[in-house]
Amino acid sequence: MDLFSRKVVGWRVGQTMEDELVITPLRSALQMRQPLAGLIIHSDRGGQYVSTELKELISLWHIRPSMSRVDDPYDNAFAESLWSRLKAELLEGGAFLSVHDAHTEIFDYMEIYYNRIRKHSSLGYKSPEQFENEHYKNLTNSLCR
Repeated sequence: MDLFSRKVVGWRVGQTMEDELVITPLRSALQMRQPLAGLIIHSDRGGQYVSTELKELISLWHIRPSMSRVDDPYDNAFAESLWSRLKAELLEGGAFLSVHDAHTEIFDYMEIYYNRIRKHSSLGYKSPEQFENEHYKNLTNSLCR
């Protein structure tokens, strides 16, 4: 999640909690967004976040890693909030039938609903995509003056 706009810029579904569950969507997000050096990546303390391959990717892109303290969900409040909303709005107490079903449902939720439609009070009741589009349009207009 990009904390500036709350846009989910990378995600993946898998049957196991292996390193690739984190590395693949991060690599994709970095290639798509092309962030400047100094980007901060914040995570919980899961084993996927301490892999050698992830450390190499972080070093290659000059990213500053940040990790939550032990047993402190408030350190990662934005991610915790996202997962809370996903569970409440998508699962509604249920479960997915398969990994394929999870991928399809989460794709619709993240890429169509959450990023493009769902309004966020912190963004002036705009969707993440609308917020980003307006920001970059205003930035471009101010540079052209």
